[in-house]
Amino acid sequence: MNETSEVAAPIGFADFMKVDIRVGTIVEAEAYPEARKPAIKLVIDFGGTIGRRKSSAQLTRHYRPEELPGRQVLAVVNFPPRQIGKFMSEVLTLGVPDADGEVVLIGPGHGVPEGGRLF
Repeated sequence: MNETSEVAAPIGFADFMKVDIRVGTIVEAEAYPEARKPAIKLVIDFGGTIGRRKSSAQLTRHYRPEELPGRQVLAVVNFPPRQIGKFMSEVLTLGVPDADGEVVLIGPGHGVPEGGRLF
């Protein structure tokens, strides 16, 4: 979806609350060149009962693996795991497209406790 896409059909607040979006801190990142589209494998710590989860994200345009640990990001934590090549992605790390359609990560503007839910 890009800025010229039409707005999605309206949903109720209860539908929005079904999507569990949490803040986590990237603790590990490594290149995943074997993916169909170059990606970075992430381990994100959501703290508490969620713990650490893995994600594959197409971030190679703006990010290098060595600069990602310590960065807080938002991710959907209640989608079923998805096989990405030989890697099982457990959460969907969220981003928005830049002017060229490349992923820019979404995260809080200030440090916040891991596991906080978007509202």
